[in-house]
Amino acid sequence: MVEQINWLAEVNKQKDSIIQTTQELLKIKSILDEENTSKEFPFGEGVAQALHYLLNKGSEDGFQSKNVDNYAGHIEFGEGEESVGVLCHVDVVPEGSGWSSDPFGAEIRDGKIYARGAIDDKGPTIAAYYAMKIVKELSLSLSRRVRMIIGTDEESNWRCVEHYFKHEEMPTMGFAPDADFPIIYAEKGIADIHLIKKKNQNHISSQNDIVLESFQSGSRFNMVPEFAEAKLTIKGDAEQILLHFDSFKSEHKLQGKGYVEDTDIILQLEGKSAHGSLPHLGINAGIHLLSFLKKIQLDEEAQTFVTFVTDYFEEDTKGKALNVEFEDDITGELTINAGILSYHRNGESKIGINVRYPVTNDFEKTKSSIEAACEKYDMTVQIVSHMEPNHVDKDHELIKTLQRVYQEQTGEDATLLSIGGGTYARSLEAGVAFGPLFPGREETAHQKDEYIIIDDLLKATAIYAQAIYELAQ
Repeated sequence: MVEQINWLAEVNKQKDSIIQTTQELLKIKSILDEENTSKEFPFGEGVAQALHYLLNKGSEDGFQSKNVDNYAGHIEFGEGEESVGVLCHVDVVPEGSGWSSDPFGAEIRDGKIYARGAIDDKGPTIAAYYAMKIVKELSLSLSRRVRMIIGTDEESNWRCVEHYFKHEEMPTMGFAPDADFPIIYAEKGIADIHLIKKKNQNHISSQNDIVLESFQSGSRFNMVPEFAEAKLTIKGDAEQILLHFDSFKSEHKLQGKGYVEDTDIILQLEGKSAHGSLPHLGINAGIHLLSFLKKIQLDEEAQTFVTFVTDYFEEDTKGKALNVEFEDDITGELTINAGILSYHRNGESKIGINVRYPVTNDFEKTKSSIEAACEKYDMTVQIVSHMEPNHVDKDHELIKTLQRVYQEQTGEDATLLSIGGGTYARSLEAGVAFGPLFPGREETAHQKDEYIIIDDLLKATAIYAQAIYELAQ
């Protein structure tokens, strides 16, 4: 019967509703709010609002909806012992700066919806939701239940899915619409690591002419910092520092400003944000500003911090300086993103790195190499979170089915891909990432002016509808 269903035609019948629902979800500012969490709102009120919106939508459309303690939820239809899981998330990364329109306005321009979360992952979530709705309303014969699992902490520590699977069943197989088409069958391991230098209790007040009072750049492990700020005190001529800073900006074609505030010099530098899995595509504002500070004779405590960061991370996103460089044929090269750089005079210094390592890499060996480098600087290593790699054999039923669906819907080869990003697919015993970004499309996840092309949103919905039907037969 599947050959007789024109899935794209079914999707187009729901086009206006798909666009409207996508916009409504995108207008909810669902960013992790650690400062305002509670038992009722474990990740903040905005994230919970997005979860409630989708669960209520599911109930209104005749699905079985369940909220699991505001950590996560699911929307389900069908019958059977086995189930097909579609794993999505409604939390988004901070919007950042430099947008051409309101990042939560969901404005449509030139056939695209612009908003934080448009491509990662609210747009794809709605595509998968309407795919389920279409299959349900066609009253097709299925032998497996279909369950959309909705997470709320994917962009941080996955506490949502960890809590969810303590209380709910594991789907038999499934996919996450949270990456690229055709099919991502392998994902790198991901470790968020803090490199910490404790306050020096025996610190002697610096007699240096230039003292770094504080430095801050970045707030998330999985984002390349787009802004950095340093605060200095100086006994001499501040103008010389500002002139050198202007020359540095011009030489490296960077934007920023330096100015005197009371007795301090404030230096600010702008970079370019990018996803932590692709750090080479960004411009790390923090590392660039520290590169400038390295040229200045700072106090000893600050110089140690500056030297450590620049020696190990400047122009090196592959871990070569840390002696952790690694590559395999399945998932490619190990990458490192220095996403958080924080220094306070006479206080704790902290560097937050996001390490994404290949499927065949020995993480314990990688960790030991990082610890060896830190030991030279009297720094400690703290593993904040760690997700092991995900890899589904290319001959698995799930892979074969999704390949066939993709080829029938697009007329293109369903090449198997691997990524450095982490999707909920690795939560399943058999799970892969499946779309929504089509080959050749610009990647705007975690960047300013993030968008999803409406035609691609509809095309993805059709692919998901057929995939859900065939996997659930």
